[in-house]
Order: sequence, then structure tokens, then C-alpha cells
Amino acid sequence: MTSPDKREPEQQRAALAFPNERFQLLVVLLLCSMVFFSVLNGTMFNVAVPDIAREYVLTAADVSWVITGYIIIFALASVTYGKLADIYPIRRLLTIGLLLFNLGALIGFFADSYAQLLIGRLVQASGGGAIPAMSMLVATRYFPAISRGRVLGAVASTVAFAAGVGPVVGGYIAGEWHWRYLFLVSLATLVSLYAARKILPQEATRAQRFDYAGGLLLGGAVTSLLLFVTKGFWLALPFSFILTFLFKRHIDRVDHPFISPELLENRRFRQGLLCTFLGVSTVFGYFFAVPLLLRDLHTLSTAQIGLVIFPGALTAALLGVVGGRLADRWGCVPIVHAGFGLLLLGYLFLAGLLPFGAMPIMLLLIICYTGFAFVQSALAKTVSMTLPPERAGVGMGLYNLVFFTAGAFGTSFVGTLIDQMARFVSLAERDPATVYRLLFLAAAGALLLAILLFRRTFGWRGEKHQP
Repeated sequence: MTSPDKREPEQQRAALAFPNERFQLLVVLLLCSMVFFSVLNGTMFNVAVPDIAREYVLTAADVSWVITGYIIIFALASVTYGKLADIYPIRRLLTIGLLLFNLGALIGFFADSYAQLLIGRLVQASGGGAIPAMSMLVATRYFPAISRGRVLGAVASTVAFAAGVGPVVGGYIAGEWHWRYLFLVSLATLVSLYAARKILPQEATRAQRFDYAGGLLLGGAVTSLLLFVTKGFWLALPFSFILTFLFKRHIDRVDHPFISPELLENRRFRQGLLCTFLGVSTVFGYFFAVPLLLRDLHTLSTAQIGLVIFPGALTAALLGVVGGRLADRWGCVPIVHAGFGLLLLGYLFLAGLLPFGAMPIMLLLIICYTGFAFVQSALAKTVSMTLPPERAGVGMGLYNLVFFTAGAFGTSFVGTLIDQMARFVSLAERDPATVYRLLFLAAAGALLLAILLFRRTFGWRGEKHQP
């Protein structure tokens, strides 16, 4: 008699397609705990950057690698773990990722130089990339389509809540003790590691080779693009194009490519990724610009800015689960449209209400955060349902890669645009709100393109449970 652990992966996955309710609850709690500390780790360090620069006597460009380097490695790791999940068991990959995440935390905590600190952050990123990749894949592999939205909705709520409380927690820990104690918060994921080993089922390894050359080419192309986007290294842009061309030639010629050419030829998947990039880049740019405008236009302190932003993050945490459940009930496509609609409404109203104080901005942030939570849960489900099961791992890994790249692009683009418009728009001298008004109108235009493309690809209602 064949042992359950020796069955073919497809048979195992079929057996897990409709897990019992207790398994579902435990897995959702596991995913949310891992995602919470992963996002918290990223947002906490944003407030610690000035203290790190002061302690090690660093320029702004040097210390920015604490954030930029983390984003680059995290994004590359997410797609790599996604590809590895098509070959190796999820439980094993998640174990490796969480061990690296905590090893990096220890290196950072005991670092006595900036180089060691940076190594700790990069090791953390190399392990942390497993968390979003495996979270998406667990929802895709272990849950039927009819309940997948509530899982992704719970994850989206956790992301929103962690993003909102991260600066508050980071500011408190760094202010009361020292910024290096931020690393110790990540050690809480050791509990998640133990739980993952207990909860997630054992799977067999698939007989497939890993395309190292393809992974390196894609990694080089994405790294070059992110260096151009986040640091303004112009020479990195043509280098990225060259590596992308070489990557495309490579995957067309090998038997087991890092990314199957057929996956990239999937029109609905490809356009879903483009919608993700357009929509998510505007959101990250928007969230980056709001604290700046609250400081520049309304002269709020850091603590006051946090109080204005927090209600939106808390509301999104509560309503993200609702969005996921609605996606299961009504289909994910209408919820994506609703999320995009809320974001568009928030952008347009904010462009008109900038001079009227912080209260309207706080209310509009609640609308935008809620829209983003809806988009996060429903859009991921929409993209996942365009993928065949055997390509779900690398497909959702690509989704995460596009998601994080869009975040880096949106943040960097908005920072550059604010500087350039403030320099060349003469109206800014008479009305400082002009720069931000034009910025939010531009974000609304980009989001409108995303809505039109999404409507053309998936329709207004889509199919409730497309295989």
C-alpha cells in the first residue's frame, strides 16, 4: 500500500482541494501571523532610517539601502520561492524562509557596523520573500475557489493593519529603547515556524530541474530595473532591457524554463499583471505622498500624521475580510471594480479637498484604504484563477514580483515627480497644493487605465469560479 507521503503531488493536491473547516481556520491564522510580522518588519524600519544614518554617519543615499536593498531581494525571493514551490513542498520552503528571516534578524540585532546591519536586512529579505509567495500559493492550492477570497481577504486585512501600526510600533520601540530592538520583533515568527511544521501537510518532491540560469537572468533584469526606479541609475535601464531579452531567448530554448513561455502567452494572466502594476503603483505612490502633504500643507507633526493615517488602516483591516467574503459570494471581478472605484473616488476628491484641513483627508484615507484592501484580496484571486494548477506557484510568484515592483516604482516615481513639479510649476509658488493636486489627478488617470484594461480583460462580472 502506498504511503500518503509518496503519492504524486497532483493526487495529494486533489485530496487537499476541499480541506475541513478546522484545517482552514488554522491555516488562515498561520498565514495572518506570518504576514503581520513580515509587513511589520518592513514598515517599522522606515521610521528608524534617520536614527541608523545618525549612528553610522551615513548619507541619505547610503542609508536608503536599508529599505531599497530589502525591497529588491524581497521581490526576487518571492518569485523564486514561487517557482521552487512547483518542485518542492510548501512546508519545506516555508521552513527555509522563516529560518532565514530570523537568522537575518539576529545578524541585524548583533551588528556592530553598517555593513553587518545591511547583510542582516538582506538575509531577512531572502527569507521573508517566502511569506507572501507561500501565502498566495496556500490559498490557491489548499482551498477551493469558492472560499479562496475570504482567505486572501484575511491576508489583505492583515497587511493593511500591519502597515498602519508598523510606524507606530517602530517609533515607540526605537524611541523607548533602540532601533536595533526592531529586529527582535521578527523572532515572533518562530512560533509560526513551529505551527507551519505541525499544520501544513507533507508533499512529495516533483521530478523537475530548476532553471538556475533563467532565475539569474530574471533576477538581474529585475534588480537593474529596481535600481533604475528606486535610485535613478540610468545605466541600469538598458542593462535591464538586455537581460530581459536574454531571458526571453533562454526560456524559449530550455526544456524546463524558470518561467514557461506558455505562461507569458496567457493573455488574461499577462493583462492581469499589467492591471496589478498600474493599480498598485498608484496606491503606493498615494500612500507615500499623503504624509508629505500633511507635513507640507498642514504642518502636522509625525505623531499627528500617524493619527490621521491610522483610522484608514484600521478600517481596511476590518473590511478586508468583508471584501474577501463578498468576492466568494459575488465573484472576485465585481469586488476588484468596487475597490478600483473607491480608490478613484478617493484620488479625485482628495485633489479637490486638499486645502480644507486634515479631517477630510482622514476620511478619504478610509475610503482609499478600504478600496485597496478589496483590490488586494480580489485581484490576487482573479489572477490565480487564470492559472493551471501546475503553474500556480511560479504564476503567483510573478504576481508578487509585479506587486512589489509596482510598489517601488510608485513610491520612487511620486518622490521624483514632487521634486520636479515643485521646481518647474510656477503655480506652486502661489499655491503649494498645486503639486499634490496634479499628482493625484495623474494617479486617477493611471488608475482609470487599469480599470479600462481590467474591464476589457475580465468584463464587469467575470465568471464566479473560473477554473
